[in-house]
Amino acid sequence: MGRTADEKRSPVKTFSLITLLALSLACSPMGWCASQPGKVYRIGYLSLPPVPETPSGARAAFLRAMEKMGYVHGKNLIIEYRSGEGNVELLPEAALDLLDQKPAVIFAPGTPAALAAKQATRTIPIVMFASDPVANGIVASLAKPGGNVTGVSGVQIKLNAKRLEILKEALPRASRVAVLWSRAHPSHTQDLTAIGSRAKELGLTLQPFDVTRVEDLQTSFARISANRPDAILVMFDYRTVAYRELIAEFAMRNRLPAMFGSRGSVDAGGLMSYGPNIAEMFARAATYVDRILNGADPSTLPVEQPTRFELVINRRTARSLGLRIPEPLLLRASVLIE
Repeated sequence: MGRTADEKRSPVKTFSLITLLALSLACSPMGWCASQPGKVYRIGYLSLPPVPETPSGARAAFLRAMEKMGYVHGKNLIIEYRSGEGNVELLPEAALDLLDQKPAVIFAPGTPAALAAKQATRTIPIVMFASDPVANGIVASLAKPGGNVTGVSGVQIKLNAKRLEILKEALPRASRVAVLWSRAHPSHTQDLTAIGSRAKELGLTLQPFDVTRVEDLQTSFARISANRPDAILVMFDYRTVAYRELIAEFAMRNRLPAMFGSRGSVDAGGLMSYGPNIAEMFARAATYVDRILNGADPSTLPVEQPTRFELVINRRTARSLGLRIPEPLLLRASVLIE
């Protein structure tokens, strides 16, 4: 790319112990600090998908959380946005371009963005929101991340067994479930084995379909149509998130109930999702940005995991499928899309 390595760039200034102690005293009991009057903060925002002018729900939650802590975009906060425009191969260059803006901290939502940011710099602090950050090699451990990366984990691993249980509850007569997964995801192979055991207990037969590439997706659709399962379980991955509208459309067209890992897929027409509230996790990530701007060392900040999971059900989709969702499941839903 014709650029020098990050180690040749100017390192981030370190804080003395006295400074850190002073900053810690200024923080609230919840561990939040606050912007300092008269100071302008510059942060980077690295994203795989394009960053539209109108913020998504998750980015809006991040900006609201920053504003509550005293950081107002356009006043005392400058946010430099860079994205891979939906192409993972463009993320490394976008990350290097972001470094040229000299941000004090980089927020990298999504596993690909977090990996690209970590590859670009070992000195500038990075706050990530990523699924399975240990399995993906982003941090050494959740309790002691080490290095310059910390933040929030989407903790998607082990949730697929729960999603399978909910799917069976919604479809008591189901016997065969197609599973869309990616061979490139570091934990999907392991998770397939785990949910295979749970499927046997539930009386279900799984039909795995690798959808790492978009070409795989079309091939899988043809095989699913030919073999016709009772439902679809979509494992959470940035690829399946990118394909969510295609998957939801296929499921609707073929009258197949589909379970996803995030609400966005249900908003796109999928039947159900179970997982952490993404907007809440973006807001939590903002508190990490605040703490680092006030001198905290990212290597010592434990990665936060979600404590609340939401079940989202699209009742419009259920009606279109001619499916009656059991009342107990409706009562447990966090969100019902009418």
